[in-house]
Amino acid sequence: MAELPEIEIARRDLDKEITGRRVKTVDVPGTKKALPAMRSKQQFADLLEGKKVMSVSRDGTLLLFDLGPDEVMVAHFGATGSLRRATSRTPQDPDTKVVLTFTKGGQLRLLDSGAEATLRVIAKNRYHKVFPDQGDLGFDPVDMPMPWTDFALMLRGRSDTIRDLLLDQTFVVGLGPMYSDEVLHAARLSHARVASELNTQEVRRLYRAIVETVHNSIKYRGSGTSGHLDIFGKSGGFDAYLEVFGRAGERCRNGRGDVLTTVIRGVTHHYCDYQV
Repeated sequence: MAELPEIEIARRDLDKEITGRRVKTVDVPGTKKALPAMRSKQQFADLLEGKKVMSVSRDGTLLLFDLGPDEVMVAHFGATGSLRRATSRTPQDPDTKVVLTFTKGGQLRLLDSGAEATLRVIAKNRYHKVFPDQGDLGFDPVDMPMPWTDFALMLRGRSDTIRDLLLDQTFVVGLGPMYSDEVLHAARLSHARVASELNTQEVRRLYRAIVETVHNSIKYRGSGTSGHLDIFGKSGGFDAYLEVFGRAGERCRNGRGDVLTTVIRGVTHHYCDYQV
């Protein structure tokens, strides 16, 4: 699945690739499930055709395509979705749900091997009504830099384990199983530690691990370990720097220990025994 680094990379690439492009036609080869709240595929096409993409931004894990003063198109990847640049001659992947063809500059395709990825065109003044949870987002390591002391205040009084907090979108944005495992390993902390019980040194290590892991992954264009590809259909280069995720039974890359696993609420967690 795409986590924060992969979604931020997509945002940056799309902002460069399609800002200023005007939508010529819209085709929906997939089911209408990819278009929630639309009465028909044609209604979605009518809302987009002729519109120019003014910019591409990100709110948490959602991508926002500014269509002018009144409307925005919101893309949600879900567990297996992605957006892909293509030309009209590029063979269409069987997982293609929606195709936007621009007057110049090829196409943008929504792909999803599952059924969770969606596109919506809504009035800007209805955004927080349609997506109420976006008002409760937590710390964004990319868009919301903060001193580690402010981060420490966020941990005060929290009885959650630090792994649960890392996976909580109201605490930190966009971390899933892969990056939470990598963050905990970089911080040398056990998943079971209670947030409010961390000492000052451990809080600083955790904060630094979150920021550095996310930014390093963006630097190397994300990870393709779980099958995610960027908008050009290429896998990211951060796989070579993963210390623990997906490497059960191997030596972690820093050579300090072997990668172990445990299952927490149905999800496999990767770690080393020196995380305490």
